[in-house]
Amino acid sequence: AHFPAPHSQTWTRNIGVKSGLALVSLESFSPLESEEFGPVFIQEPDDVIFPLDSDEKKVVMHCEARGNPPPTYSWHINGTEVDPEADYRYSFIDGNLVITNASEMIDYGKYQCKAENSFGTVLSRDALLQFAYLAAFSPKARGGVSVREGQGVVLMCTPPPHSPEIIYSWVFNEFPSFVAEDSRRFISQDTGNLYISKAQPSDVGSYICLVKNPVTNARVLSPPTPLTLKTDGVMGEYEPKIEVHFPTSVLAAKGVTVRLECFALGNPVPTITWRKINGNIPKKARLRKSQAVLEIPNIQLEDSGTYECKAENPRGGTAFKGHLQVYTLPQWVRMINDTQMDSGEKLQWECKATGRPRPTYRWLRNGLPLTSQGRLEILNGELTVHKVQQADSGMYQCVAENKYGAVYSNAELKILASAPVFIPNPIRVIATLGKDVSLECKPRASPKPRITWRRGDRRIQPNKRIMLLRNNTLKIVNSSRADEGNYVCRAENQLGSAEMTAVLWVKEAMRVALSPSRVEVTVGESVVLSCRATHDTSLDVAFQWFFNQKPINFQHDGGHFEYIQTQSSTVDLMIRSILLKHAGKYGCRAQTSADTVFAEAELLVRGPPGPPGVVIVEEITDTTATLSWTRGLDNHSPISTYNLQARSPFSLGWQTVKTDPEPVTGDMESAMAVELNPWVEYEFRVVASNGIGTGDPSAPSRGVRTKEAVPSVAPVNVSGGNGRRHELVISWEPVSEEFQNGEGFGYIVAFRANGTRGWKEKMVTSTFPPLTPFEVKVGVYNNKGDGPFSEVVIIHSAEGEPREPPSDVKAYSISSSEIRLTWKPPNPGPGRPRGYEVSYWRDSEQEESGKKQQTVKNETSMVLTGLEGNSLYLITVKGFNSIGQGPASAERKQQQVAAHERKEPES
Repeated sequence: AHFPAPHSQTWTRNIGVKSGLALVSLESFSPLESEEFGPVFIQEPDDVIFPLDSDEKKVVMHCEARGNPPPTYSWHINGTEVDPEADYRYSFIDGNLVITNASEMIDYGKYQCKAENSFGTVLSRDALLQFAYLAAFSPKARGGVSVREGQGVVLMCTPPPHSPEIIYSWVFNEFPSFVAEDSRRFISQDTGNLYISKAQPSDVGSYICLVKNPVTNARVLSPPTPLTLKTDGVMGEYEPKIEVHFPTSVLAAKGVTVRLECFALGNPVPTITWRKINGNIPKKARLRKSQAVLEIPNIQLEDSGTYECKAENPRGGTAFKGHLQVYTLPQWVRMINDTQMDSGEKLQWECKATGRPRPTYRWLRNGLPLTSQGRLEILNGELTVHKVQQADSGMYQCVAENKYGAVYSNAELKILASAPVFIPNPIRVIATLGKDVSLECKPRASPKPRITWRRGDRRIQPNKRIMLLRNNTLKIVNSSRADEGNYVCRAENQLGSAEMTAVLWVKEAMRVALSPSRVEVTVGESVVLSCRATHDTSLDVAFQWFFNQKPINFQHDGGHFEYIQTQSSTVDLMIRSILLKHAGKYGCRAQTSADTVFAEAELLVRGPPGPPGVVIVEEITDTTATLSWTRGLDNHSPISTYNLQARSPFSLGWQTVKTDPEPVTGDMESAMAVELNPWVEYEFRVVASNGIGTGDPSAPSRGVRTKEAVPSVAPVNVSGGNGRRHELVISWEPVSEEFQNGEGFGYIVAFRANGTRGWKEKMVTSTFPPLTPFEVKVGVYNNKGDGPFSEVVIIHSAEGEPREPPSDVKAYSISSSEIRLTWKPPNPGPGRPRGYEVSYWRDSEQEESGKKQQTVKNETSMVLTGLEGNSLYLITVKGFNSIGQGPASAERKQQQVAAHERKEPES
């Protein structure tokens, strides 16, 4: 048990009471909203560019700080305090400074806000107020400029007064015809002048300089400057002369875009090139305006260096060099923080900033400069105050600055000064018999008080069992009933004194029994763990259940865990439908206001095995793979067997494979998969089983391909027939890629005439009678050799074309335009017709010009239509099949007559 810490800042009570006893525990304290503190800036003034032609005639410089008491504000312009009483143009709205009818002559400069209350003063950063304006050009007429053709010329802009920087362009002859910049013409954004490297007749005209203020968007035009060409000849070629260049020393702030200009006059027009001396031009740099401008965005320290532009033409060249230097404003690396100290202690503050040039440091207290004197030492960014006093309280600022800017770090120093105070007082402490107990004495006080302890009226003298520690805590070793009573801590400093009473009770130690302490269950079963506490009956007891040292969330895990209160000193934990993940250690923590006891029980869950470890293919042949794996968890039921599974591109998912040995018992970690197919890529995995069930499979092995082998599967469903004359058509069902056993797979076709002995193993075109029976077999091969043949089947060769013509052809008219034909098939034999073709033509025509008509299938009659009456037709009939056509019947003549005349059939 412990006394609360006096330097903490608030107290909360957590009291369990029975028979008049109480436990008080300290948790945390947060500062009261009424706590007083010095000013802290929320908003500091920013740089402002104010347009003089703005409709809003007021400039507002913003400043806001928080503090308790609320701060008051004042402002300084260029170091002089603003007095709103003396100048009506200035007014304060909260912390903001409002300037009415602002004037550049009076109000341009640096502004600084000061915020102060009873705890101190802070100064804001400086803010620059500038004014944006653009005056008109002088109306005075400008003289003309006359040059020879081919000569370079510069037209001066001479801009009017302005602020800030302006944008230049030139109008040619009349608005809005602007001069287009190219390799011959260039407008400098530094001088505003228009440069023409080589004048030509098209340049003759009137030129007007147009300037724009990017803040106010105002534009003004200069009087025109006429440009004419002299008539005394053409300027010859001359070497370049650089007219526009950047300064020999360029200074730029880190992060800005730098724009370097370089342009030359010359004939022919010069070419501009750039380089960086002792380095490379940054990759982010861009060349603009026909390479007259080198633009470097987001400039960094490493972009510093000497840059050179070079102008060249066939007559010669010239160059200019300038050094680019990058500076950075100070940035904080280490700042100072609010600090509370007792009087007499030593204050050490350090602030540190980066910048280029390297920043210097100065210190302010309540807005006034600090220097080393007496107890105060300043060394760059370090401030030391020896033996701080109440007068050292206030607002401190460390200022890091270089010639480009300054940054401020603010902190408040509070020197505490108070008589000792104990909160709460008294406190009650309950200890456990035989255990050590500590009584803390930590009052609020400044400076630090002197501490003494007494019990009753007698001052406590330390001994081996009662010790006074360096932090003024009273420690009692091996506490007993005799130690019960009131202990008084007295704190005293020069501002006063206070006492705190600690009431100590010593109680019997609590004992906790958790049963059963070890239990085994099977997945799906349920179990109850019971936790019973034996403790001092004057104290309440609270329980909490843990699983593997983490508190059980009964709302989240309620589906499996249930908290059951059976008696005031006994609780049960019901675990339902147990899963493998519920195996582990279950803890019961019992807590009273005197002590806390923790007991644990172990729950073992039997279930199907876990997945085996990584499967490794150690050896591969054409039909076997030797596999090894590591054992997974048996989940408290011995592994009985392993099942080896494989999958390939030809299998439907994972399939169990045969093994050697068979079965693979649970004590093995290696086996051979057999009867695999050659030249097939397999993945393997292993599944373990025990008396409870089959577990999850291992992760798949890497893919491996079995070795090649001679094909072992012969084609099936060999058949054939038909085809063209003298062909033997053979077909079969292809062998699946799974059974091709290697690369270079193909088929061997063997055949022989039925009744002969020798097999031919290739397709031949020798003549043999139609429908000759052949014995046929089809084999397989690959790069490893020949495989088996199929069973022998009988296939007939293709039949021939019909050998004989149809017989008994008869024809007779059925109308003036129709004739019916009938015939009989030829005698049966090889070359049977599959249909018939009838040819017919008029007696006055050639057979080749006649018409032909085929029967549907092998019908033996046909009606010819569309014939001419009173005409004699010649008709023949021939049979045909897939091989070809047979001989035609003898020609038959048929006379067409009128429809009413019917003639008997003519043979």
